Amino acid sequence: MLVSVSLVVLFGLVLFFLLRSRALGWGAAFVAMMFGFFLASTGAAGPVNRLTAAVIDALPTL
Repeated sequence: MLVSVSLVVLFGLVLFFLLRSRALGWGAAFVAMMFGFFLASTGAAGPVNRLTAAVIDALPTL
């Protein structure tokens, strides 16, 4: 778990700087995918899933 948390921080920082510099491409897509993968294996996965479900439920249905 400690390794996945540190990888989440690492990939999060790299993704932040890629987005800030507007250097979006295949590399940024890979970093975003890895960030999500490692984020899902941490304790933050439950709150992120609940937050996403709450936002979807709050949106009006069309």
